[in-house]
Amino acid sequence: MENGAAQPVIVAIDGPSGTGKSSTSKAVAAQLGLSYLDTGAQYRAITWWMVTNGIDIEDPSAIAAVAGKPEIVSGTDPADPTITVDGTDVAGPIRTQEVTSQVSAVSAVPEVRARITELQRSIAACAERGIVVEGRDIGTTVLPDADLKIFLTASPEARAARRSGELKGADVNATREALVKRDAADSSRKTSPLAKADDAVEVDTTELTLAQVIECVVTLVEEKRAGK
Repeated sequence: MENGAAQPVIVAIDGPSGTGKSSTSKAVAAQLGLSYLDTGAQYRAITWWMVTNGIDIEDPSAIAAVAGKPEIVSGTDPADPTITVDGTDVAGPIRTQEVTSQVSAVSAVPEVRARITELQRSIAACAERGIVVEGRDIGTTVLPDADLKIFLTASPEARAARRSGELKGADVNATREALVKRDAADSSRKTSPLAKADDAVEVDTTELTLAQVIECVVTLVEEKRAGK
């Protein structure tokens, strides 16, 4: 790549779950030589820590009081994104149903969001070549000055089918209900809800293959880089 000295580019990819956000973000980062950050994993990690330490998830003040305690470290290599809490590898444990069902409640606590947002901003600031950051409030709250903001969408049916394909043997209807419920929780929370930034490019992935979504996003990033 002759533009090896290209300006670092910061790409925010937001959207609800089941839109292909993680697969797309990782592939785009790998293809373009950028760092990659899965912010959802960070919220899952802090949720896992709360659950593991017996914190009452129903009590926001209890969550707020200990939000600063766990040390969360995210590896930003798109080929091998890692996440540890207090030195423990939690990549597997954070994907359990127990954590998934509690993550919206923990993520809604303002002190948790402030803590994780600060972490995300410092990671993005340190990414020498640039970074793809995926989540739900990146373009609106975490990195409002991102060079490129993308908002991925898909129909609830398509998202549930994809998600239940990921969760082996999951019931599509139950998965769809859980997705809709989580979207509602994340979209209605007071602190940095799931929302599309005004200057985000919306990509509806319902009818697209993963390869097509990746190609679309890579093109958008390359155009943005060329225009910088």
